[in-house]
Amino acid sequence: MRRLIFPLFFGLLGAAVLIALGSWQVQRLHWKQGVLAEIEAHIHADPVALPADPDPIRDRFLPVSVTGTMHTPTLRVLVSQKTVGAGYRLITPMETTQGRRILVDRGFIRLEVQPPKPPTAEVTVTGNLHWPDERDSFTPENDRAENIWFARDVGIMAKELNTEPVMLIARSTSFDDGPVSPLPVGTEGIPNDHFEYAVTWYGLAAVWLAMLGLFLWRMYKSTRNPQKGTET
Repeated sequence: MRRLIFPLFFGLLGAAVLIALGSWQVQRLHWKQGVLAEIEAHIHADPVALPADPDPIRDRFLPVSVTGTMHTPTLRVLVSQKTVGAGYRLITPMETTQGRRILVDRGFIRLEVQPPKPPTAEVTVTGNLHWPDERDSFTPENDRAENIWFARDVGIMAKELNTEPVMLIARSTSFDDGPVSPLPVGTEGIPNDHFEYAVTWYGLAAVWLAMLGLFLWRMYKSTRNPQKGTET
């Protein structure tokens, strides 16, 4: 039996480490759920006026209501909706009643549909400020000649449309923008994989314990029934 103590100790130690990692991921899951709930509450709070100097970190997802006039041109960002297919996000410049110019993400339109021109009358747009980070090493370069963009590059779009580097993602508007469908911000795009990580660690712990049990059983059997030497 003394031969079993050493592998049993290290086997249980390894299982304890794996279980501890799984429990840590469960704690992280509850923490992340709390963070997402706070963000969701912040997104749907009562809208305020556009800040004088919006900050990409401090004012991310800030609910804002802006009144002004939309202008041309409208930039098209190629995107895909799961249940709809490919289409464009429409990014239009807007001049507020205070004389400021910002970007407005009006929402989604199918590829085959002709984008409607923005209204010429004064309108109100309510939504959330956002500075999307959508570009990586696999993102194609924007085709400006064809007005096809592949990421909402706020800084570059602001220079293109002569606006502040501020984007308002529309949630609702005072006008009928059909067939454009608003794509408001939400927590759906914020990753929360801690549950999957916890399942993985707990699964590894279960496999580890099963292998440990099998190993100890075979050692125990070999100790109780040592192989007899062959007769000569």
